[in-house]
Amino acid sequence: MPRLIRSGVSTIRYVGRALGGFGVVVNVISVVVLTLAIAEPASTAAAVAVVGCALLVAGHFVVEARGKDADPLRMGIRPLPRAVTTASALVVDTATGRSWPTVIAAGLLMALVVGEGAVRRPVKNATPQAANIPGWEVVLPSTAVANRAFLATTSAMVLLSVCAALDVTQAPAIVVVAVATLLAVQVALQSARYLVARNRFERNLPKILAEIAPVFAFHWQAPVGTAYQASMWLPYLDRIGAPYFVLVRTIANFTEVAKMTTAPVILRVGLEDLDPIVTPSLRTVFYANTAVRNSHMIRFPRLTHVQLNHGDSDKIASVSPTFRQYDRNFVAGQAAIDRFAKHGVATLPEQFEIVGRPQLEHVQQATGPISAIDGPTVLYSPTWSGFYEDSDYSSLSAGPLIVEALLARGCTVVFRPHPYARRHGGNSRACDRIIELLTQDALVSGRRHVFGPAAETEMSVVDCFNACHAMISDVSSVVSDFLISTKPFAMAAVSATGDAFTAEFPLAQAAYVFDAPRKAGTVDRLDAALDGLLGDDPLAETRRSLRTYYLGDTPPDQVVERFVETARRYL
Repeated sequence: MPRLIRSGVSTIRYVGRALGGFGVVVNVISVVVLTLAIAEPASTAAAVAVVGCALLVAGHFVVEARGKDADPLRMGIRPLPRAVTTASALVVDTATGRSWPTVIAAGLLMALVVGEGAVRRPVKNATPQAANIPGWEVVLPSTAVANRAFLATTSAMVLLSVCAALDVTQAPAIVVVAVATLLAVQVALQSARYLVARNRFERNLPKILAEIAPVFAFHWQAPVGTAYQASMWLPYLDRIGAPYFVLVRTIANFTEVAKMTTAPVILRVGLEDLDPIVTPSLRTVFYANTAVRNSHMIRFPRLTHVQLNHGDSDKIASVSPTFRQYDRNFVAGQAAIDRFAKHGVATLPEQFEIVGRPQLEHVQQATGPISAIDGPTVLYSPTWSGFYEDSDYSSLSAGPLIVEALLARGCTVVFRPHPYARRHGGNSRACDRIIELLTQDALVSGRRHVFGPAAETEMSVVDCFNACHAMISDVSSVVSDFLISTKPFAMAAVSATGDAFTAEFPLAQAAYVFDAPRKAGTVDRLDAALDGLLGDDPLAETRRSLRTYYLGDTPPDQVVERFVETARRYL
């Protein structure tokens, strides 16, 4: 039966689209029913048609709300069929000699439906203005309350139609109309309060920024779920010791970053919204990715624009020509600079500053050879599949085979995939299979594998590094970061094999490489790689020699100081 219902809904939606959209069909039907009600208001046909139309309109919202692109704010959607259906019910009801309370209730209901459009706009477009600036937080109108008001008006419309058709008391409908009115008034007051507060904030923004007197800003715009890009830099921007604010460009980014810093956070969505924040005291803007909206700030030539990036790896994204638009690129080591020349991306030497990776200050060093450890812990940290085919370096399709091989060797596994891993269906299924394997093995062997939220959110990358004796990963920034620990690691060759892989990704010289062809779900040379990784570790010296090349020559306990000193030179 559920399948039959889904098929019916799909058919209705298809027919609706073919006729110009489901909403257009509902509009036409409601007008036809109103015409019928006016022509023969006391007829059974009119009563049945009114009820049927009311149910069709209500069903339309149910179908629309379940769609993939459903609008989270329901208030104000399709006012015409709801108002026309209410009018139809009123016509039928009046023909039977109803009292004035019914007429007033129906009129009020139509006014609510039509008036929703005026309230919908401030609720829909409401955005927070700032966080961590005392006295200037703006309270947004509640989408939940607005949706409850929508539900109440639609329910009242259906009740009004049913009661009119059955020629029974309209008391239930009148009660629901009263509830809808109270909710609508509540949303209207919330919207008015928001608009007043927003306008007040905009008027006083120059004064607010003058009081903060920011020397630099941190610009961050990224897809939802990538807050790690900001969180890895905010503690070190704090250590610079100069007043600054975080500039975000979307509501989602605002919500994420406001939870992770005590620095002022300001949301500016449009290009034109940026002019007021470029105050006389502002000298520098830092960035943590190459988002398109970064250019909105780079257009201010008097500011110094510094790219921090959120990781350093041999991925093709690390040599994007977009890095040339920044005045300075802070990089971990010489490898990041040479990578541009290797790929034919012309850059100026003075555009770079080697600052190391301050995020690695607490990474613990290997305490001895891994071969002396019984049942070592191995971190499996695969990357994601990227936005494009040429940036897909993920070994997750072969991830279950990799984990099975580790379990067969008596290893404890820490499984931490990239935050974007589950955005790809095949990778998501691989993650589920890996977690299933680790769960089953933990029950049988008693080994305390770490996975899920425990590894992905409760532990940082550094925590995962410190919890393991070795790592398996892909072409990813976690590999170059892992160099700081001097612990052994293996890499999955996804986009190339053999010498071609090492030539394309020089860090592989220090890795135990095995083949995991892109999306094939197979592995080759894995046993040999694990023999080296967990055994005599012949590449230990190679890792030590490449560590300086990739991460700079600053000792881990001094790398934060180096970053801070370098950053201060550009303020």
